[in-house]
Amino acid sequence: MHRNRILASLPPVDQRMLVEHLEPRPLRFRQRVEPAGRKIRNIYFIEQGMASVITIAGGADRRQTEVGIIGFEGMTGMAAILGADRTPHETIMQIGGKGLCITVERLRALMVQSKTLSHALYRYAYVFGIQCGQTLLANTLGTVEERLARWLLMSQDRLDRSEIRLTHEFLALMLGVRRPGVTIALHRLEELRLVTSRRGVTEVLDREGLRKYVKGLYGVPEAEYERLFRKSVASTA
Repeated sequence: MHRNRILASLPPVDQRMLVEHLEPRPLRFRQRVEPAGRKIRNIYFIEQGMASVITIAGGADRRQTEVGIIGFEGMTGMAAILGADRTPHETIMQIGGKGLCITVERLRALMVQSKTLSHALYRYAYVFGIQCGQTLLANTLGTVEERLARWLLMSQDRLDRSEIRLTHEFLALMLGVRRPGVTIALHRLEELRLVTSRRGVTEVLDREGLRKYVKGLYGVPEAEYERLFRKSVASTA
């Protein structure tokens, strides 16, 4: 059974069709699995670890912020399955792990052969778009503390553990704020006994408390994902 939930949702005939074309690959910390502006050659179905999709502003300073994250629920290369050959976004591994790699050309050919495969990939691209929209909403209306709480919930979903190993500097980059803002936000969540933090490690103590704290900024794409993929998994069980 695949750990990647997209692959696990597929009917057995599609899984058998894919298996000979999927190559296990390690995914290293900070590895660029999809460089901005370059032709997308490979797609990764993540099985362990977490990737960030980052948007980069034009100009000399190249300001950047995270617009979405991908773990074992998803895949890289959405632009390629939707017919584009590259994207201005960059996808990097922010927590190392492993994945199953397939070339864009091969996956596109298999999508032509199987409607169930292509529909599953389109469903994921749709849900990822909702995640990006919710990130925009959170970044526009949420406080830094609420945005951090949302991000920790989303990361815990994809890592399936309470401890998240990232520095304050990297969290600041992901949230598009200065490092002191992350430190202040973490202290606030610690005061509420929602998390605990030490150098390079943040641990979720009260998940339900975090959900309440974000005031609805978490849960919409997660519910849509479960609506679409839980049904698929159940239908192939």
